[in-house]
Amino acid sequence: MSNIREVARLAGVSVATVSRTLSHPEMVSEATQKRVMKAVDQVNYQPNMLARNFRSARSYSLVVLVPDIANPFFALVIRSIERQAQKKGYSVLLGDTQDSSEREQDYIRLVETRLADGILQLRPISDQFHAGSKFSFPYLHVCSTESTDGPCVRVDNAKAFEQMTAYLISLGHQRIGLITGREENPHTVDRMKGFQKALADAGLPFDANLVASGDYSIWSGVNAANALCQSGGQPTAIACMNDEMAIGAIQALKAQGLRVPEDVSVTGFDDISYARYCDPPLTTIAQPADLMGTLAVDMLLQQLNGESLPCQEKVLPYEFIVRQSTAPAAQ
Repeated sequence: MSNIREVARLAGVSVATVSRTLSHPEMVSEATQKRVMKAVDQVNYQPNMLARNFRSARSYSLVVLVPDIANPFFALVIRSIERQAQKKGYSVLLGDTQDSSEREQDYIRLVETRLADGILQLRPISDQFHAGSKFSFPYLHVCSTESTDGPCVRVDNAKAFEQMTAYLISLGHQRIGLITGREENPHTVDRMKGFQKALADAGLPFDANLVASGDYSIWSGVNAANALCQSGGQPTAIACMNDEMAIGAIQALKAQGLRVPEDVSVTGFDDISYARYCDPPLTTIAQPADLMGTLAVDMLLQQLNGESLPCQEKVLPYEFIVRQSTAPAAQ
């Protein structure tokens, strides 16, 4: 049976360095980590992680709370979180809360009972994490909004949606339909703020008849687009609050014999993988999912290690991507 001394000899480092790499990988260089982990694989060394966790009073596990595990954008963020956590010596426990406060509380208990060390919250609204909530454990909001209470990583949703709407206006669109997410969702609130500001800056009225509610799913995009087209005064463009609803809207418009973008331009938000491959490829806002996940883990581990965060709120840059789903308004 292999032991830690064999790993140290093969990696060309001390036993203490191997131990440090396995227990506190953030304390050694990336090059040293790679050498040690390669040696671990070569000799098939099985460290006693239970003993390590007991000695340090840590579980070396992080809980990720996600409101919809099937959401493609959340999947991108989770992949980044898992990769960075593993690099830092932590495993990830994934909690699909399905927007349920009760399910959320069950996962919170894992941290309260020391079965996990901290929480990364992907749900933008939560009874458990409202203003005034005090936890004895580290937590951080990912993909959050302006109204977030506590440490967070996010983009400026309002500014991004304002830019998208202003772009449609610059193409000559004056009747712009809007497909929203759930009314109580903070993402919906921020993006609605940006939509209304762009209209006001252009001197265009906000028309509630051009607004249809969705729930961020493809099917709700289909239903909302159908509702907009049947309400009278068909819009020449439809701004959707995420890519899934935009893709659903495109399918609904095509089913009604309308061309995208010749008859109706459509935009999304998130830049999920399918956005560039749908027909036509989708004009959208790209959120930096990979950077979000990486920074979220780093900021949570800073808290775990007793370090103060340089800032409680990290607002990341987004990218405005123009593809073939938008065109100038037909004259």
